[in-house]
Amino acid sequence: MSTKKTVVVAMSGGVDSSVAAALLKDQGYNCIGITMKLWDYEIVGGNINHESGCCSLDSINDARMVCAKLDMPHYVLNFSRDFHDGVVDNFVNEYIAGRTPNPCVQCNIKIKWSSLHNKARELGADFIATGHYARVKRNKQSGRYELYKGLDENKDQSYVLWGTKQENLASTLYPIGDYSKPQIRDLARKLQMRTAEKKESQEICFVPDNNYGRLLKQVVPGLEEKVHDGELVNSDGEVIGKHKGYPFFTIGQRRGIGTAFGKPMYVLSTNAQNNQVMIGEEKDLYSEAFTAKNLNLVKVASLPQNGARALIKIRYNGPGYPGIVFPKTEDSVKVVFDEPQKSVTPGQSSVFYDDTGCVIGGAIIDKQLNPNGSD
Repeated sequence: MSTKKTVVVAMSGGVDSSVAAALLKDQGYNCIGITMKLWDYEIVGGNINHESGCCSLDSINDARMVCAKLDMPHYVLNFSRDFHDGVVDNFVNEYIAGRTPNPCVQCNIKIKWSSLHNKARELGADFIATGHYARVKRNKQSGRYELYKGLDENKDQSYVLWGTKQENLASTLYPIGDYSKPQIRDLARKLQMRTAEKKESQEICFVPDNNYGRLLKQVVPGLEEKVHDGELVNSDGEVIGKHKGYPFFTIGQRRGIGTAFGKPMYVLSTNAQNNQVMIGEEKDLYSEAFTAKNLNLVKVASLPQNGARALIKIRYNGPGYPGIVFPKTEDSVKVVFDEPQKSVTPGQSSVFYDDTGCVIGGAIIDKQLNPNGSD
């Protein structure tokens, strides 16, 4: 491998990015470690001690120490304005619109494969690399760069990477995509890295207390007063109670609705315009189809008019379900499951895979469809 190739490695201070950098160094790349300062505690709150998690001083220090051990330069870049404008604001606005967003997807599209790529070019780098469990391959026949699941199915992160454009995939490396998490930990131990036993953060990075309702109240003045005492309705539209505000409910939610119904009830939908939350039985959560927008195709340049068979993931930890993806407009698709699936949630990502684990494309879920295909 030519030592002239330069890679900007996104260093979060965790074990995955640490080993990613070590693997690239071992392959002969000239590596530059970059830790992105993405958000401000003073704005989003939730962690008054500032002691752990993404963007914390501890994580920045861990990344710096790993880079020193690997004899590579390390820089901290402040992308907080871009992050707040493109990710945090989107997160808040989507909840206020009655949808449930996935901020990791927006972060990858707008920060890691936009702001970071731009900075890498300024530094004269040939590639950027991250510690994601995914793989990129160039299809010589089609000429397209293809995104595949990581070999470790339990850690695969291709779901949050579907928005990456072809020009960015061409200059992206995923060094740990061919490894399992236990293997990465073992490598870190052998290299005596300080991050080898570091625990993973499970919450949204800018909601360190895992309380998105608290964040919404903090950044939207008077929100609680505006949305409290909304109507709780059943699937027939009958008012059956009151609720604390539509932004604080997500589809499929069971707890926090009330217990006076005589049977388990679940959130079926939220309506931002009239501050209504519709609830029903578990069987009412299933949908046969949905529409999705903001389409990004990865494996192919376009979808066949008669649709493409795919395994469709509608949530990060979901297994994926067989169905057909039909082109609707240049920017949207209609997805029909072979069998009805539970809790199709507007705002979440839908990602379409072929039977080899290659990402055909992805889009943001817009609307659930009734059995006859209507809204």
